[in-house]
Amino acid sequence: MIIQPTSVAALTWLGAAAGASSEGWRIGSVLSARPLGFSQEGLMVMQIGSLTVAAEAPGSKQLPQQFQVRVLSLGAQPQLEVIGGMDTHPDNSVNQALRELLPQQNGYAPLLATVNTLSQWSVVRQLPTDLRSALALLEHSMSTPEEVSTPEGLRMAVNRSGLFLESQLAQAPATDVTTAHDDMKGALLRLVAILKGQPLASEGNDVEIDPPLLYRGVIPQGRFYLPPELAQTNEATDFLPRLYTDAQAALARLEVAQLQATPAHWTVEIPVQDADGADVLQLLLKQQHSEQGESWTFGFSLDLPSLGPIVGELQLRGLRLSVRLWTQHRDTADRLESEFENFRTRLNATGLFLDQLSCQVGLPHAGNSVSAVFLKATV
Repeated sequence: MIIQPTSVAALTWLGAAAGASSEGWRIGSVLSARPLGFSQEGLMVMQIGSLTVAAEAPGSKQLPQQFQVRVLSLGAQPQLEVIGGMDTHPDNSVNQALRELLPQQNGYAPLLATVNTLSQWSVVRQLPTDLRSALALLEHSMSTPEEVSTPEGLRMAVNRSGLFLESQLAQAPATDVTTAHDDMKGALLRLVAILKGQPLASEGNDVEIDPPLLYRGVIPQGRFYLPPELAQTNEATDFLPRLYTDAQAALARLEVAQLQATPAHWTVEIPVQDADGADVLQLLLKQQHSEQGESWTFGFSLDLPSLGPIVGELQLRGLRLSVRLWTQHRDTADRLESEFENFRTRLNATGLFLDQLSCQVGLPHAGNSVSAVFLKATV
């Protein structure tokens, strides 16, 4: 059956996507849906709540007559995840937790900007001792560029990123009191507990960073800069509402990553701090099995002030390795390509065979999940 969406439906959808006409369209909200047919352009037409929308058909999987979708992102082309009616259980504890956490989460960058500003000012002495201790613990849990540039240092940074805190605590001796102190999630939990009772910031940050959902792959996150009125204040207590809001958002983001993780597919974010500030290193590891054998994909992203956004993907199948890099700036691509010969020489010493080594100008689009069904809504 061919159905052409009406212009009225299209305009209503635009308003909903922008969050202007319906409170139900929020990141993390779950809505009922049913398919209506296909448009002349081959798009699937469906009713979601009270709206008629068009979306790209979800691959070879057929949608049932009744299902549910979860809003993953808004904007000009929202992302919807099919979570009910396809051998899934949308009301289980994991999905319930995701529904609660997705609207709360935001990237690490706003929190890192606030903490970095406080650490450099003498006004930090105005803060209570326990709060200063919690901030020091948070900074201690961050990694340095020197640490993440070595295999052992990177392994330790991943282990204390917060993604594996509960597992590490379960395996630690009962007398161990250091595991949570060195861990990012442990530091965030302590900071949020101390700030509990503080008013939340009346206005959110200008930047909203998409949650670390596995299907998106890795996305660079640039530094965040505080609003001028806050950056110029002489009162440390002016920072507390924003600090509380940013810490809760970072903790929610970390817990979203934990809920999404599987033993064969996970993403982790590591704050990396140097004398000039802190940046976010995002890593993704995925193991896959096919008729050709086992393969591993390792992705990373980083947005440095001196280089701009960089995305990398390494694919290993047996002894064969493919490396692809993307960057936003031509001069950064030239700098990376100048190291290719040195990389080939070092790789040859490992016994691996290099099938591909490339660097492209322009960042890649977010990937697609291999285990979930997603809809990309269009007008």
